Amino acid sequence: MAEQGGLRQRRTVLEHEWARWVPQSRLPRPAAPRQASAPASPVASPPASAAELAAALRPEVTESWARCLDTVDPARESAPQDDDRARWAGSPLRVPVTDLADELHSIAEDAGFVVAVTDESGTILWTCGGRVMRRRAEQVNFAPGGRWDEPAMGTNALSLALRTGRPSTVFSAEHLVAALHGWVCYCAPIHGPDGRVLGVLDLSTTWDRSHPLALPTVRTLTSAIEARLAAVPRLSTGARSGPPPSGPPAVRLDCLGEVRVRGGAGGPLHLPPRQLEILALLALEPDGFPPQRLRLSVYGDRPVSSSTFKAEVSHLRRALGGGVATRRYALTVPVGCDAVEVLRALERGDTAEAVRRYRGPLLPQSEAPGVVAWRAQLEVGVREAVLASGRPEHALRYGERAAYDSEVHAHALRLLGAGDVRRGIAASRLSAARLR
Repeated sequence: MAEQGGLRQRRTVLEHEWARWVPQSRLPRPAAPRQASAPASPVASPPASAAELAAALRPEVTESWARCLDTVDPARESAPQDDDRARWAGSPLRVPVTDLADELHSIAEDAGFVVAVTDESGTILWTCGGRVMRRRAEQVNFAPGGRWDEPAMGTNALSLALRTGRPSTVFSAEHLVAALHGWVCYCAPIHGPDGRVLGVLDLSTTWDRSHPLALPTVRTLTSAIEARLAAVPRLSTGARSGPPPSGPPAVRLDCLGEVRVRGGAGGPLHLPPRQLEILALLALEPDGFPPQRLRLSVYGDRPVSSSTFKAEVSHLRRALGGGVATRRYALTVPVGCDAVEVLRALERGDTAEAVRRYRGPLLPQSEAPGVVAWRAQLEVGVREAVLASGRPEHALRYGERAAYDSEVHAHALRLLGAGDVRRGIAASRLSAARLR
């Protein structure tokens, strides 16, 4: 009871200070000083500077208010939305966060939190939590795609952690936006192996659930994510470092563009879509998957039973003659795969080979989260190699499969000499792409 009373008193003081300073700071200053005979009330006077606010509020909060008041409306109701859905698929945080998903779900549901992971810009990539808390969070767009950087949502724990590079807590009316005064948020930045901030881990709940152990919990979870980042190469570096099974391929999987699977003797091997997804993921990550991470990579948040998932793996194992390990799912027979060959060509810097083998998106009909992530990595990897190349044939070849990509067609046009007859191809593609 005493702890609740202390939280309530702190919230009351902060609400008073917010009402005293924040709305008044939004008003224009008078053009001329008031007459001495009619002094302004101290409550109605706008603050002269962040230093004046610091007497009642933490400096990092007052400084953030001062930065944001000219651009962020304290009365806004929710965070703006960024509709780039490929962010999570291409994020280096996806794999380590997925590895910890069970633990994050457990903490969120047991303690009444919403857990969020952002990218380096403050855009939320992933969330979890109980249904009630997630619904409350969604009302302010504390959900995937929501932008929580300072220019978007003013003072909050996510924006402070990104700005300072340190763990941060923002309680109740320390938030600039009034719609957030019912919340308390605990954040820590996530650093990559090179020290760069890749995003933020956030635990948020209602102000009355504020707890001194929440910030240490965030720090511990962030350290666990960073340890996984250091131990596992990022997706953008290609397939994982573990050696693939050696020997002639027992299976050939072509999964870029047109999908085809052949057995060792060259005959077709008919696999249903779910088993194709699992096979492609195991080929791309030869170190294998813990069962829970593979399940999430295939089904995401869909309510699929463990027995259904295990049955799919068992069917694939039988189709491969026992070629999938049981405790940690990994291939135990050699599998040739065009997607892996593209990644290896990119690692070698062989753009010509990568473009030649890249025949389209990975399993184009699949919506499995793991497949979507690798699809984005492959497309971005090949495209960036093409744009970095000084050879027009690379852009022309890639442009055959990227009719919409005006930047690639323009790159090809720049590289082709004035008398090159191929300029007409690049020019017509560029014109068509701009009309789309």
